[in-house]
Amino acid sequence: MHFNPYGGAAAQVAAALVNAGSVPAAELLALIRAEGMTLTDLTVDEGPETVDWARRLRQVFEETDPVVRMNLVNRLLDDSACRPYISRHDGLAPHLHYASESAGSLSRIRAYTAGGLAHLICDDPDRIGHCARPGCDTVYVDTSRNGRRRFCSTRCATRVHVAQHRDRQRV
Repeated sequence: MHFNPYGGAAAQVAAALVNAGSVPAAELLALIRAEGMTLTDLTVDEGPETVDWARRLRQVFEETDPVVRMNLVNRLLDDSACRPYISRHDGLAPHLHYASESAGSLSRIRAYTAGGLAHLICDDPDRIGHCARPGCDTVYVDTSRNGRRRFCSTRCATRVHVAQHRDRQRV
């Protein structure tokens, strides 16, 4: 399933940050760039603040009540102080940003991920979740065709299904 740039790429950046845990700023920057966000710098001081932001993002992925989830995203939007800007950079056509190009990296990350989750919650709130395998803390954005994803990976799904099969065989 394809989302708008904020509901898709930005929500994927949010999931990647949550799944990264506590890693150095250089690794966070590489991860963010690998997910498609055009960020050029993340200082050593901004790394821990980004990890703290990711902890707040995790709450959105783990919440199952739609109203509570919406309120969590509204707080993220409020705390990121994001406002829409029409931007044109790197030879791209005019497009929407939620932070000015001159904003600091942390501000841009916050605005981008909060805006992405907001779009996703408005477009299709069931497309966000966390792995159903007990003990797995991975979150995801469900881009599958039917929108029924329950696991972060085939590996986790297989583990659960094999365990269920073995339980049935014991009876």
